[in-house]
Amino acid sequence: MPNRRKLAVAAVVVLTVTAACSSPKSGASGAGTHRSQGGSITIGLLADITGAGASGFKTALQGADAGIAWAARQGYKIKLDVVDTVSLPIGALTAAQRMVLKDHVSAVIAVSAVTYGAARFLSSHAVPVIGTPLDADEWDTSPNMFAIYGTSHPELVSDTFGRLMKMEGGTDLGAVGLDLPPAAAAAKGSAVSAHLAGLKVGYLNAAFPLGSTNVAPAVVAMKSAGVDSFFGATAPNTAFAFITALKQQGVRLKFALLGDGYGGDLLQSGPGAAQAAQGVYFGLQSEPVEMHTSATDQFVSSLRQVGVTGDPTMAEYYGYISALLLVQALGAAGTNPTQSSLLSALSNTHNFTAGGLFGTEKLDVNNRTGHGSGYLRCTFITRFVGSTFQLVPNADPFCGSIVPGQKA
Repeated sequence: MPNRRKLAVAAVVVLTVTAACSSPKSGASGAGTHRSQGGSITIGLLADITGAGASGFKTALQGADAGIAWAARQGYKIKLDVVDTVSLPIGALTAAQRMVLKDHVSAVIAVSAVTYGAARFLSSHAVPVIGTPLDADEWDTSPNMFAIYGTSHPELVSDTFGRLMKMEGGTDLGAVGLDLPPAAAAAKGSAVSAHLAGLKVGYLNAAFPLGSTNVAPAVVAMKSAGVDSFFGATAPNTAFAFITALKQQGVRLKFALLGDGYGGDLLQSGPGAAQAAQGVYFGLQSEPVEMHTSATDQFVSSLRQVGVTGDPTMAEYYGYISALLLVQALGAAGTNPTQSSLLSALSNTHNFTAGGLFGTEKLDVNNRTGHGSGYLRCTFITRFVGSTFQLVPNADPFCGSIVPGQKA
């Protein structure tokens, strides 16, 4: 049976984008739904359900549901309290205040581009936070925050991207990143990595607005620069707009890698996006379901249990893996886990495997240096061909090293 959760809009400004909820009810805290399942612990989900970040993150709800369904099979009963940031920092803060002061959650899962708006409040209340370092550097510095792929330290540069671009035939890069520190640094890092591999960088924009699809000026500049490769650290709708416009402008891409947009993000964007994405590469920090390992099969099965039958989205990965880290902490937090015991358990977690989705890797979620395990070390690569994602030979995973002395 699905977990009990409530979905609320938590911001001063409410954006009119369809949310993944039903049966709204009015009230000072916004719209909400309740789904019943008995629970012994309440966990908050801070997510961009509506607003500019929704195209990338709203399906985190389904991923968290799948993780909680798996947790129920292990004997853990969890109630999920979902509050929408509406993709605004003030919305994230209001959401966090509601969850902590009114709903009394024991921990928070954060899948949002604006978590930084709530970070100081959550840290001041010693609330354990699990999620993805998508927005700013609070994940690297706050001892109550635990990143499921390792802290990002986005200023560090890996040789991974440049080696992959060279292996796949790219020679001249156009890179775009959102105007958020990790995404901006990812775009800059891809340019440095390409340069270190002996490749050209014809265009770099590390300040693209979140959610924007006004890509024409950047595409014209890339065409003028003669790029034959593309890297996008953007929301899926922005990335697909770039790929479509580049092809419409006659730019023949030898290599294009997107840091988002895999799976359901692409397949749910319509035939136009699928046509534009032919031959495009997608990077993941965990095993793609096309590998058909025991870990990916468990993921797919858990998604189906909560009604998701298509290819998973990246946000579903984020929500699911966050729930798995929560379950590992619950196992060490005592028979009646509290906010304090969960924080202690997470602070002593050094061998997280995401249920095997990291392959042979084990992640120390308390390693905040950015060196060793984490997203800079290994990336799983798929390529979209026809109507399916295909594994890339010698790239599942594709691993590299941090380059000493280089900064994004």
